[in-house]
Amino acid sequence: MKLLIKFNLVFLIVFVLGLGGAGYIAHSMLQKGAHEEVLGHARLMMESAVAVSSYTATQISPLLETQMKYSFLPQSVPAYSSTEVVNALRAKHPDYAYKPAMLNPTNPRDRAQDWEEDVIAAFTKAPDLSEYIGQRNTASGQSMFIARPIRISNPACLQCHSTVDVAPPTMIEKYGPANGFGWKLNETLGAQIVSVPMTVPLRRADDAFGVVMASLTGVFVLIGLVLNLMLWKLVIQPVTRLSALADRVSLGELDAPEFSSGSNDEIGILAASFSRMRQSLVHAMKLLDA
Repeated sequence: MKLLIKFNLVFLIVFVLGLGGAGYIAHSMLQKGAHEEVLGHARLMMESAVAVSSYTATQISPLLETQMKYSFLPQSVPAYSSTEVVNALRAKHPDYAYKPAMLNPTNPRDRAQDWEEDVIAAFTKAPDLSEYIGQRNTASGQSMFIARPIRISNPACLQCHSTVDVAPPTMIEKYGPANGFGWKLNETLGAQIVSVPMTVPLRRADDAFGVVMASLTGVFVLIGLVLNLMLWKLVIQPVTRLSALADRVSLGELDAPEFSSGSNDEIGILAASFSRMRQSLVHAMKLLDA
């Protein structure tokens, strides 16, 4: 097997292993970056919903106390306000979602679905769990969700949800007496759930991965071509000429032309050694003839 073929086989093996290792690392980092980007969006959206809820509870609800005696205004409910704000956002970003999913909600639209009940159950089993992150497949693609438990720690919040007898009549008139009662302090009643699509960040990560792999392949191919050219010009071509000259001398052609390398590298040293050997051989042959 020729030297150039051996070199290219070794280079190909190194190329495949190097490209595979680099591809694995690049893919892992890009996917991790995409997940962190989605998670950052989800947390920002969650904090926005929490901020709206806090604003409603501290500044809007007190202003509506008088009106609430005559007509129940859902705008005074923090969960309602945060849901409405996010729903306004969904007009332009329909794949984003926020929901205060409840097992026993006053507002029917907040009732938890099957997968949301599983999230709430996770908080119920682990009272110390403050955040739950997961992924699920939706009609529009893969989505990441972040959830935080809904637990009541302020007894004042139970005025509307302990029993039907003490609940505001206007609220019962609007939603009825069947749901939203029997809540207890520090009990896991539901979960705030934010869902953020992963399709776009993952697609960007895949596109970036393709660019990285194409760039690495191009660099490896360029390096391979340069190394092949250097190997041919600096090693194989001089060694081939020197080998042909050695064959002629070995067959008795002592008048064969000199090999001139013109370099001080290993090939030049080899050529100089061959010239000295040839001169010694010619001198020896002359002594034998004498």
